[in-house]
Amino acid sequence: MEMFCYQCQETMKNTGCTRRGMCGKPSDVARLQDLLVYLCKGISYWGVRGRKNHDTWNDETELFVIQSLFATITNANFDGERFVALIKEAIQRRDALKEKVKIACAEKHGKACENPGPDQASWVPENYEMETLLAKANTVGIMDDPDLNEDVRSLRELIIYGLKGIAAYTDHAYVLGAKDDSILAFVQEALDATTNDELSIDDLIALVQKTGEFGVKAMALLDGANTSRFGHPEITHVNIGVQPGPGILVSGHDLLDLEELLQQTEGTGINIYTHGEMLPTNAYPALKKYKHLVGNYGGSWWLQGTEFDSFGGPILMTTNCIIPLKEGYKNRIYTTGMAGYPGVPHIADRVNGGQKDFSAIIEQAKTCAEPQELETGTLPIGFAHNTVIGLADKVIEAVKSGAIKRFVVMGGCDGRHKERQYFTDVALALPKDAVILTAGCAKYRYNKLNLGDIGGIPRVLDAGQCNDSYSLVLIAMALAEAFGVGINELPLSFDIAWYEQKAVIVLLALLSLGVKNIRLGPTLPAFLSPNVAKVIVDAYDLKPIGEVQVDVDLMMAGK
Repeated sequence: MEMFCYQCQETMKNTGCTRRGMCGKPSDVARLQDLLVYLCKGISYWGVRGRKNHDTWNDETELFVIQSLFATITNANFDGERFVALIKEAIQRRDALKEKVKIACAEKHGKACENPGPDQASWVPENYEMETLLAKANTVGIMDDPDLNEDVRSLRELIIYGLKGIAAYTDHAYVLGAKDDSILAFVQEALDATTNDELSIDDLIALVQKTGEFGVKAMALLDGANTSRFGHPEITHVNIGVQPGPGILVSGHDLLDLEELLQQTEGTGINIYTHGEMLPTNAYPALKKYKHLVGNYGGSWWLQGTEFDSFGGPILMTTNCIIPLKEGYKNRIYTTGMAGYPGVPHIADRVNGGQKDFSAIIEQAKTCAEPQELETGTLPIGFAHNTVIGLADKVIEAVKSGAIKRFVVMGGCDGRHKERQYFTDVALALPKDAVILTAGCAKYRYNKLNLGDIGGIPRVLDAGQCNDSYSLVLIAMALAEAFGVGINELPLSFDIAWYEQKAVIVLLALLSLGVKNIRLGPTLPAFLSPNVAKVIVDAYDLKPIGEVQVDVDLMMAGK
């Protein structure tokens, strides 16, 4: 195999991509990502041992592990040279940490520490040429140990993909100054544990549960960071048409990037549009106050090939969800943060607390034609936990009166597979007394269907990005408290669409909270071995999606 990757829902034949990722990831980039994760396990080896006996904490190195994992998320970074640089930095940071641990050990015990550590904690390449790194990468991939028990491999990868989701949420929070050292420490503890051959299946299952618990902590950290900086989302009707004048289209997930771009374009005559997962940013008070944030353009991430082409102006990709570029816009797209694509200008990180410099994209926007209109109208957004809990009395009365019979959580991811029509069909088939709670880009399967309202409560309550899935947890917990029952006793069903690793950690977070009877689709993850899938299905009543009307009838019956 030239590569092996099965971390996303669209992996080849639901078994694994072996020549090129279905996402467009080349085999050499896939292998470099494997090597970077391997080296992050090496950093974690020394980090865990350093924290156990010595004061070796280093904020930058701990955060580097988080950012490296984030870079390997599906559709985040396709730039091989960026991964070479990250691999080099990983080795430098690992070896600096190793020396710090050894010095502390010698000072404590009065003798030198001779432990070189395992390969991931000690390997150094002869050089940093691509061929050298790929030669090593070809020995450390998911399937490169043919003797590893398939259930152990499955659980290790499930944990790692959960950690990648945690990394994404945590990095967003840290960018805004919110910190929780326990999350960074756990990520290293769990990474190190995935190399421990002494752990049993039960030990790994327990670690899956703990990963979900820290997923909740990471989502809570990000929710607090976003709402502290930008205010609580408000009910907002977002324009989905276009305005006269040139524009910049912002996609991805990062709110701070958008705020700084808005500040730097104020008064320039350039309109700012959101795309994909940035749609919910239009509901934050600190962002919607900018009059040149004029609305949302287009739909889900996988449509960008045509939508970016028709937009006409420059595009800023702030995080994951970039796809292989099309000719029509490849000379007017930029990346920033952990996103990357070969040949695409990359806007550097902030220096010394300053802002990113968006001058290049701003200057290009001034020379571009205004966007071509795709659609008209508005979309209602802003139904995050603060808003919905504020409507609690109205919601509770609607439930008690029978006006609302069921809430269906249809959060998660969108994607290209035709099987995802299922989620549109479910939304259309649900009775008019059912309310959909959503977060993530899965909303684009049904948020433009005009499903109406129940006594003024929209039948689609959009809590925000996949990053805002914590809102759905808080809403469920508030309803449970109001009705004096557990979450599983509420008139609440879960019908989740998944695609990449942030959806994995959302699922693990829900499972860690004891939520049962979750439907997951369009397919169960390929990285779940038959035995592991059975354990999870049996323990949590997790089930694959089925026929639309059958599933709707079962959900309305509380099954």
